[in-house]
Amino acid sequence: MAATLLITGTPAVGDFGARVELGAAADAADGTVACMYPMTGRGATYGRDSIHGIQVALERLSEEPDAPRLRVIVEDSRSKASFAVRMAEDFVRREGADILCGIVSSGVGRAVSQFARDNETILVGTDHASSRLTLEEGHRHYFRVSSDTWTSHAAGARYLQELQERTDWRTLAFLGPDYEYGRVAWRDLRTSLKQLGVDYEQAGTYWPRLYEPDYSLYIQALLESPPDILVTGLWGGDFNAFVQQARTTRLFETMTVANFDAGGNYDTLVSFGASAPQGLILSARHHVNWPDTERNRRFVQAFHDKAGTYPSYAAVGAYTGIIAIARATERTGAIGDTEAMINALRGLELPLPTDPPGHTSYIDPETHQIVQAQAIGSPREDHAFPPARILLGDWRVYDAESLKPSAAVLERRRGPAADASF
Repeated sequence: MAATLLITGTPAVGDFGARVELGAAADAADGTVACMYPMTGRGATYGRDSIHGIQVALERLSEEPDAPRLRVIVEDSRSKASFAVRMAEDFVRREGADILCGIVSSGVGRAVSQFARDNETILVGTDHASSRLTLEEGHRHYFRVSSDTWTSHAAGARYLQELQERTDWRTLAFLGPDYEYGRVAWRDLRTSLKQLGVDYEQAGTYWPRLYEPDYSLYIQALLESPPDILVTGLWGGDFNAFVQQARTTRLFETMTVANFDAGGNYDTLVSFGASAPQGLILSARHHVNWPDTERNRRFVQAFHDKAGTYPSYAAVGAYTGIIAIARATERTGAIGDTEAMINALRGLELPLPTDPPGHTSYIDPETHQIVQAQAIGSPREDHAFPPARILLGDWRVYDAESLKPSAAVLERRRGPAADASF
């Protein structure tokens, strides 16, 4: 019988420290899952929401008599690659972790993925989004259960194509964080626009550092040479800070601003207050109000019951990671059998809160990337999920299969260096 009670109780959102243990006790667990999330700084909201998402998953599993008993350890990655790799080593060698999971930063994700490959340990990524991890650097021990930069920007390119047909926009600029995630997001957007035959003029690229406190120079440069469309790859507190600083200028009156991967996150909608800047085009990897399905409503309410607030998209990624590991363990009967777990995760279907009617998420056996639909919308007044007073609506929905990278993209991105044993 499944036993997934919290070892450490149910701490409040602000009570999570450097280490949290959830689920079954070590001597009663069927396996140990070790997760890394940021618990401090601008990324801390994602870490806290991920822990609550894990709690929701464990409580769901506790209702299933035959579900595996998972021990889940969570520690602060500090958003630093070298620190996270040392943490992964400790998890595997000292804690006996069977599976690694989590990670918000794509730079950190790449480093830990390399460790997982070298040590033949499965890593289930739940939040970091650089498509490089499943394309150029994909390997048999790495799986990702949240949408990546390819998925979101393939959808974004389709949205921009439709928008161009209506408005005849011509110039486009990109502003993204100057590290792995931002650089790959821009490449994915350009590739997708080219595939669709969208004709546009590149009006500039801007690369603030991750966690940049002051965007005034970038805002000034954009206003001096305004594009028709500004696509930004900023996320979390960085995007919130950019929006708040740009609202004091005429930027949103001068250009249309889009954020296809992280801009529709719940914490960003809260930060808008009573009104959003005009003309925003936003999406995220999960929405509290889309899809309007019983499964999504149950997840959102269960998270709220646990956390006292509504979930960011990081929460559903962490939830999905634990559910995926549990379902694969059910198939194999042994979480410690790495090869059996790899085979169980490949092609695994996962009915999720993010699934619109008619689609069930699944892990692509060729890339180990989860395949999901994407909805893009615009802000509107809606008080259904307080304290947010703004939610997204006017949805454009892009089906999951149309957002997968083509065979040509896979061949070009992977090339001869691809893992032959993938």
